[in-house]
Amino acid sequence: MALPVISVDDIGIRFARDKGRKLSLKDRFSAAERRRVPDQFWAFRNVTFDVQAGESIGVVGRNGQGKSTLLKIVAEVLIPDEGSVEVRKGVAPLIEITGGFVDDLSVRDNVYLAAGLHGVSKAQVDDEFDDIIAFAEVKDFVDTPYKHLSSGMRVRVAFAVVSRLDEPILLVDEVLAVGDRTFRRKCYARIEEMLAEGRTLFFVSHSDGDLQRFCTRGLYLDSGKLQYDGPIDEAFERYSSDYA
Repeated sequence: MALPVISVDDIGIRFARDKGRKLSLKDRFSAAERRRVPDQFWAFRNVTFDVQAGESIGVVGRNGQGKSTLLKIVAEVLIPDEGSVEVRKGVAPLIEITGGFVDDLSVRDNVYLAAGLHGVSKAQVDDEFDDIIAFAEVKDFVDTPYKHLSSGMRVRVAFAVVSRLDEPILLVDEVLAVGDRTFRRKCYARIEEMLAEGRTLFFVSHSDGDLQRFCTRGLYLDSGKLQYDGPIDEAFERYSSDYA
């Protein structure tokens, strides 16, 4: 069997509940292993799974259970406190997609900058520029500073750029929740095109319908653990039975 495109091995990550909390003198002078850190909690621990090329995986669970955190670890935006992640193919990150765009630059300059940061040549952007702008529906705002666009327009521009990256792995986090119905339909169609090309999808959404539309495998996160890994419909059944 071919190597997985994503290997997640026994990862865990923790966060501080109160970043402003000060350690007491007793805490400071105690041995490191005895220091009390009641302001820290584990989002999840001992999470292990592999992803094969061409799989479409949705992360299922309640708010606050670490779904987006898991995606950010796979995207290598966050580093786990325990375990390891190996991503063996290039990634198109439809995750916090307006990040990396520069407010004071024009839409035109941001398209070239964002694409260039992902290794796309200027000549390639030249060839696809009109299609990107048409998809984003910002033809009249090409030379407008990015900061003057509405939040919806910013997302449209960012999605139009990132979704055209020729990378084999798609990481998608809630991007379909923004914009109007017409734009969401365009997003659906574009993602379906990429899946038809054999791309691998790792998807987080609050919409059960979106997860079931695009994904065949589900990871169910709850109470700091990976509770289930299997067919997406079964993942939803486990989730529903726990919180019926």
